[in-house]
Amino acid sequence: MNLVNLEDVSVVYGTASILDAVSLGVGEGERIGVVGRNGGGKTTLTRLIARLAEPDSGRVTHTTGLSVGCLAQHFDLDPAATVRQLVVGDRPEHEWAGDGHARAVLEGLSLPPLDAVVGPMSGGERRRVALARVLLERHDLLVLDEPTNHLDVEAIAWLAEHLAGRREALLVVTHDRWFLDTVCTATWEVADGRVHQYDGGYSAFVLARAERERVAAVTESRRQNLLRKELAWLRRGPPARTSKPRFRIDAANALIADEPPARNTAELIRLGTARLGKSVYDVEDVTVSLGGRVLLDRLTWHLGPGDRVGIAGANGSGKTTLLRLLTGAVAPTSGHVRTGLTVRPAYLDQEVAELPGHLRVLEAVEEIAPSIDLGGGKSMSASQLLERFLFDGGRQWTPVAELSGGERRRLQMLRLFLIEPNVLLLDEPTNDLDIETLTAVEDLLDGWPGSLVVVSHDRYFLERTCDHVWALLGDGALRHLPNGIDEYLERRRASPAAASAASASASASAKSAGDSRAAKKELTRLERVISRLDEKEAELLVVMGDQASDYLAVQALDQTLRALRAERAAAEDAWLSLSE
Repeated sequence: MNLVNLEDVSVVYGTASILDAVSLGVGEGERIGVVGRNGGGKTTLTRLIARLAEPDSGRVTHTTGLSVGCLAQHFDLDPAATVRQLVVGDRPEHEWAGDGHARAVLEGLSLPPLDAVVGPMSGGERRRVALARVLLERHDLLVLDEPTNHLDVEAIAWLAEHLAGRREALLVVTHDRWFLDTVCTATWEVADGRVHQYDGGYSAFVLARAERERVAAVTESRRQNLLRKELAWLRRGPPARTSKPRFRIDAANALIADEPPARNTAELIRLGTARLGKSVYDVEDVTVSLGGRVLLDRLTWHLGPGDRVGIAGANGSGKTTLLRLLTGAVAPTSGHVRTGLTVRPAYLDQEVAELPGHLRVLEAVEEIAPSIDLGGGKSMSASQLLERFLFDGGRQWTPVAELSGGERRRLQMLRLFLIEPNVLLLDEPTNDLDIETLTAVEDLLDGWPGSLVVVSHDRYFLERTCDHVWALLGDGALRHLPNGIDEYLERRRASPAAASAASASASASAKSAGDSRAAKKELTRLERVISRLDEKEAELLVVMGDQASDYLAVQALDQTLRALRAERAAAEDAWLSLSE
């Protein structure tokens, strides 16, 4: 039975038809992934299904009493609310703490402390809070728009496993292809106002789409044969013919009219890459400390010519710092970094603020280079390059300031290649890119002969473009993972258990060696410290509530609160160790 039905639904924005007479349904227990180009209508479709928007024509119906949980791309959270209020609400602590499902969600998404105020949080922290709130509610249908945004590899793996074990119907928009393959049993492709439906996850979708395009190519080949016959007949026909040739010419024009523009007419095999020497980057005994925290600890690492390396790690483990160390933007606290004499690096950071908003897209490309040499006597103009990056003729004259996030990211990457680097340092390059663009970028990188370092939480992209995976596991060391992301996840799962075992062993040694009387005195002291810290926290929360409308004040108070809780956690850990 279908939970949601769409009947001849159409949506038009301005002169663009986003959805054109779409009819489909979402059945009980279905797990559907939605893919398509940025701006193609994916979010519009999910908003219609969740009844957050109405179609211009057609009808959307829900079964009686249907409950829909929705994580939108853009959401509003009360800046004065705490994580506790938004996620667990008024439920007593003993109730939700005893709920295994609730504990799994809170731990799996690595949420900020429950008493943390939303106002000072980053966009990623807010999104995790919003996702946790949806997952803890009970619904018949979950509609999730880009749930993996701002999640690290470990959290994405947890979310995939969690969703695979739920019974609700699921509709998820994502560009994470590994996630699609792991979670979804059906795929919808939104393209040209239509929704094409496929069985299976991303891999099955690629195979089915390739077969659809093969069939279309056969049909096109037959049409082209007819076209050649038509044109040959017209060339042979006597010029005195009137009505009949006129009719045949109209038929030929009709065949040509809907012919799609040619794509991929030239391969970007070589982008004028400067020759690399024997050495690219040599990191020797480097330590980097930022904000009193050691991110890289006596690191020695070598990057050679042609190396293709992926860097995995949790948020805050130092991945971006490593890239900035290679570019020279971050200076080591100790040790040194040697850069090869022939190295010409290009660094793609997570921001796109440096794009010239006052220029049009084509002008922003020609500002770097009007054309590029492909080798073998071939070249490609700026306009042709833009078509390769999915900017068609009309879109090339759009002001940069009016581009979407995905389009800005595409343009940023194109400008990066135009400077002809021989080392690419890419920090989260898949942000805001749709699957079609990701595939084009991967195809481009396949033939790119320079050295490549990629930091990404998109495991499909890492495994697709890189030959080796290294990981920062939070202890300042960079470790090579021969088995890739699977090995990284295994190590991350094992590290808490190892840490607990080491802590228990240390506690046992201290207890046997220490004096029992001194330990009891220390326990009493720690209890007084914890009690005093609890009182301070309660007072601080009251002050934060009174000043909830003052963002700067709340931000400063939140930093104080975090420090206070860290001090209390350390005291509680010490108390537990002594009590054992």
